[in-house]
Amino acid sequence: MDSIIQVSGLVNFSITIDPTVWIFDDRKQTADTVFEPIEVKDDLEAYTKEAAKHWDQEITEGAKIPDQSKKSYKKVEMLTGTFYMPLAPFIKNAGPKEAATTLTITSNDGEYTIPLQEIDSIFLLFCVKGKPLTEDGPVHIYDNKKAKEQTPIKNIKAFKIT
Repeated sequence: MDSIIQVSGLVNFSITIDPTVWIFDDRKQTADTVFEPIEVKDDLEAYTKEAAKHWDQEITEGAKIPDQSKKSYKKVEMLTGTFYMPLAPFIKNAGPKEAATTLTITSNDGEYTIPLQEIDSIFLLFCVKGKPLTEDGPVHIYDNKKAKEQTPIKNIKAFKIT
């Protein structure tokens, strides 16, 4: 099975995507963050909520010194978690040309097209329970504007910007 996905077409740079290394990428997200985004009205409100939460924690529990348990938790999370990667950064890195309007997804099941302006809502499932997708992978495509139980596009072979 080939795990490399080619991005080509009306782009300044043809690139390849290797989902097997994404487990170490900080951009990966869980289903909770992909399908149920937290609504924040503005940056000041978000900062205030986070600072208040941290302040309350320090008052009730005391200041915590970083320890090894956080590292081991991250390791366990990587070995057992299910993760998604946003597609938009990869498409933007390929540098779509001005004439480009759609993304064509080629899979074993056929071709699918998505308007480029909707690319920010597309996420790629690449890891289930700590294991890369092997049978119908290397990635499954989900739209976070739809329910988590949607039928994904599987067996992805290539992305072509047209």
